[in-house]
Amino acid sequence: MFERFTKGARATVTGAVTHAERAEAGSITEEHLLLSLLDQDGGRASFAVAALGLTDRRASVEAALTDARRRGGMTKADAEALAGIGIDLTAIVSRIEEAHGEGALTGDRKDRRRWSGNRAFTKEAKKILEKSLRIALGRGDRFIGEEHLLLALTASPGVVADVLADHGATYETVNRALYGDGGAGRDRRAG
Repeated sequence: MFERFTKGARATVTGAVTHAERAEAGSITEEHLLLSLLDQDGGRASFAVAALGLTDRRASVEAALTDARRRGGMTKADAEALAGIGIDLTAIVSRIEEAHGEGALTGDRKDRRRWSGNRAFTKEAKKILEKSLRIALGRGDRFIGEEHLLLALTASPGVVADVLADHGATYETVNRALYGDGGAGRDRRAG
């Protein structure tokens, strides 16, 4: 599949690996793909990211991702569902952190040994890569660009899509920023 990636998409994947290494993460996640996309310059995705104001709000995006990691990767919908049955996720996170230290649910423990070796993509990150292929093919594109990765991140339920949506980057707004109204007829959100 990687032979179908454009130079920009390959740079995004390579950048995601770098983000995972810097964070000393054991694997490459969708979050790392998003952070790498935010680093890119000169491509269609960087244009859309700038047009939607994400470039100027990168610190806010990163803070929202950190907050989600602190909740153990649970989405806002997960927290609302738990609240609906009387479970306060914030209280649970606080109690866990009181007992085990700040960031106990994030995997960002200070006493962790340095990771050495190759990092694999998480199942969810692999799904983003696969979805980007389906989006590209659905649009009639022969190659997978960073814009397809961005669309896949917005179209896949989870923390990254929630954070993007909270910052005004939904599948529809990204699609419009990338292709304008002319892309609506060709838009087929790949399942």
